[in-house]
Amino acid sequence: MWRFTVLRVLQAIPVILTVITLTFFLIRAAPGGPFSSEKAVSPQVQAALEARYRLDQPILQQYFSYLADLAHGDLGPTFRYPGRTVDELILDGLPITAELGFYALMIALVLGVTAGVVASLKPNTLQDYVPMGAAMVGICMPSFLLGPLLVLVFGIWLQWLPVSGWGSTPGDKLLPSITLGAMYAGYIARLSRAGMLEVLSQDYLRTARAKGLPEYVVILKHALRGGLLPVVSYLGPAFAYLLSGSFVVETIFQIPGLGRFYIQAAFNRDYTMILGTTVFLATLIVVFNLLSDIAATWLNPRLRYQYKQ
Repeated sequence: MWRFTVLRVLQAIPVILTVITLTFFLIRAAPGGPFSSEKAVSPQVQAALEARYRLDQPILQQYFSYLADLAHGDLGPTFRYPGRTVDELILDGLPITAELGFYALMIALVLGVTAGVVASLKPNTLQDYVPMGAAMVGICMPSFLLGPLLVLVFGIWLQWLPVSGWGSTPGDKLLPSITLGAMYAGYIARLSRAGMLEVLSQDYLRTARAKGLPEYVVILKHALRGGLLPVVSYLGPAFAYLLSGSFVVETIFQIPGLGRFYIQAAFNRDYTMILGTTVFLATLIVVFNLLSDIAATWLNPRLRYQYKQ
């Protein structure tokens, strides 16, 4: 396991460095700048602003200066929030975004695993077609369409749930969590079904049934551990994608999470905020991928044996 972990960490370093490099140069290649506005400023003020944020330096020098600051955990100051740093803004918005992602992942797991296991028990029957059809709808329907539909039905027509905000009651968080988790529930359902179908045909399950064990014991105790391995491998990147993909949902439901700062930074050409958020999310994706691979390797004895060689 240690060999596998060290190897994956070494592979992650060039990935993150590539993301930093591409993002740094692409945002500077875009038209305009962080201090471009309709209101004209004097050349002296423009020069002072550029010197304050080191924009007067050659671009390669800016790049290496950013890497040096990043090595010390400093994502730099924001251009649009005087006196505040990118680290502070990320820490302000991350708890709400992480909470939304956690609730969405729980909904996706409960719905997806249940649908996948139920469908796998009787493949190519109505018990299979109905949950898999619902899973395909969840995969194909984008959040910017599902969110307004849920708001229209449950918020406006039925008036059961609030249509925006992020309060302390569960009702405030239900619609955003369903909107964000629906697509991932569809993927988890299909992965669960495929994994369970493969495991249910194994000899050791036939042996368990031959011993006279009840079917629910065979499924819950023997089949789930191997059948859900594809889901375990998917959970790490899924949670990271939930964090990075929640920006649309946060905008629809007016949730004050990390997406609010990221979208505003894109409109304001806030270089450091765009770059810092992108680097942070890319690192999360790499880390969660690593954790899910470690968990899958631990659950699979064949993989553990392979990395011991």
